[in-house]
Amino acid sequence: MSDIQVIFFDAAGTLFHVKGSVAEVYLAYAEKYGVKRTPQMLEAVAAAFRRAFHDAPSPVFVADDPVRMKQCERLWWFDVVHNVWYRVGIFERFDDYFEEVFQAFDGPQLWELYPETLTVLKHLKQRGLELGIISNFDSRLFSVLRGLGLLDLFDSVTISSLAHAAKPATKIFKHALAKHACDPPEAVHVGDHLREDWEGARAAGLHAVLLDRDQDRPAPVSPNIKTLDDLPTVLTAL
Repeated sequence: MSDIQVIFFDAAGTLFHVKGSVAEVYLAYAEKYGVKRTPQMLEAVAAAFRRAFHDAPSPVFVADDPVRMKQCERLWWFDVVHNVWYRVGIFERFDDYFEEVFQAFDGPQLWELYPETLTVLKHLKQRGLELGIISNFDSRLFSVLRGLGLLDLFDSVTISSLAHAAKPATKIFKHALAKHACDPPEAVHVGDHLREDWEGARAAGLHAVLLDRDQDRPAPVSPNIKTLDDLPTVLTAL
């Protein structure tokens, strides 16, 4: 571990997760606008979200002004959410609906920490390691981290909007490394997405650890962990 200076983490899906699911949240807010909640509708919204999110362009914007950047983030998400309901069935007052849903995710109320997150982060800090986040989340991430009690544990937070690059692009990893004045071999990135986190970090020269909570990959990569509790052991072996 003497060669490792900083541990980077993905955010959503790694440190915390949506309470329930995105589809459940979308549908719960849509009930106010006349959408009926049924198992079939929930399944349809979930499938539509997966497709819309997959088809969306990378959340990378040319804007540098904070106000303009947030406008770009909001428009990006408007297109995603509109795409979801265009597939399922659009309804009246959609703009009002979107504003409510977008604001709902701006804070801790719809997010929940994984049980081991705080313990592991504090343990790593006690070992003298610097901690950072590299995420394709938008600028709402800062209020989410603050609300979940995580923000003060991190020495840096790098998001795609500010880095003008999104994982798995090497540029966002270099942007994060510069904040710690360290070289790629001195850093580890931990995340739950094979392409964005594991492959992206390795391509940028960092050590990479895949967080695979379900452990159901037909061809598991190495190193991988089931929970963040396993991370200290893997780090020692690097």
